Amino acid sequence: MNDALYRYVMNTRKVHTDDTPVKVLAPGQKKAKTGRIWTYVRDDRNVGSSSPPAVWFAYSPNRQGKHPEQHLRPFRGILQADAFTGYDRLFSAEREGGALTDSLLRPVACWAHARRKIHDVYISSKSATAEEALKRISATVRHRG
Repeated sequence: MNDALYRYVMNTRKVHTDDTPVKVLAPGQKKAKTGRIWTYVRDDRNVGSSSPPAVWFAYSPNRQGKHPEQHLRPFRGILQADAFTGYDRLFSAEREGGALTDSLLRPVACWAHARRKIHDVYISSKSATAEEALKRISATVRHRG
């Protein structure tokens, strides 16, 4: 089931990815370590696709860029992600098999982190500038769908 879900998520033209820290306590250990849960999302409903959305999850014991590099090995298309430097490995000449070019894997930015900070400013200050920024981000995201 896991392999089938992985193949389905990677067999699309656009994938959104992010990672989340998770505390992990190994048997016999008293201190928890921080691992990562990586999410890879396929969801093209906003462009009229009837394909069902899906999410594939992967665990790693750390946040090294080798993990998304391995997870995304078969994917070719648009990769929407935050600015985590670990994704840079995908486009590095030092990558196993060479750098991926824009024709194979095209990075696009994610507005979520920037929008969240601007939203916090707006909530605390009711700043007209922050409000305008939120409107523009919303319009940009709707337009790019």
